[in-house]
Amino acid sequence: MPSIFSRIIAGELPGTFVWQDDDVVAFLSIAPIIPGHTLVVPRQEIDIWTDLPADLLAKVTDVSAHIGRAVTTAFDAPRSGVIIAGFEVPHTHVHVFPASELGVFDFSRAQPVDPSELLAPAEKIREALRAAGRSEVAG
Repeated sequence: MPSIFSRIIAGELPGTFVWQDDDVVAFLSIAPIIPGHTLVVPRQEIDIWTDLPADLLAKVTDVSAHIGRAVTTAFDAPRSGVIIAGFEVPHTHVHVFPASELGVFDFSRAQPVDPSELLAPAEKIREALRAAGRSEVAG
């Protein structure tokens, strides 16, 4: 059975995408720890990030860095945070989010939001990606 992320990538379930290329996508979390919380996900369904082939891990890392720079710009944050947890969905994903302090790195802050609340943060991230010259911007 495909993971929920594979179903989002396939368009079977809705997702608020900010990045799409042949190997990796990025979409906003439906339970963000902070506005702008984005998931970077390889299209290939591999559960554990350390099992990713080296080239795909490099691509996921590269896209995560682009998203990190975009959320930093879009939300005027001093840094971007990254967490690879992998317990909630059996499909590798990197959590990238604007970070102003260490307390943001806390999944207990995650709260489900109405999908309409993801539109404005997604557009801010897309604008930052476009300003950085990225052609992989989704949406």
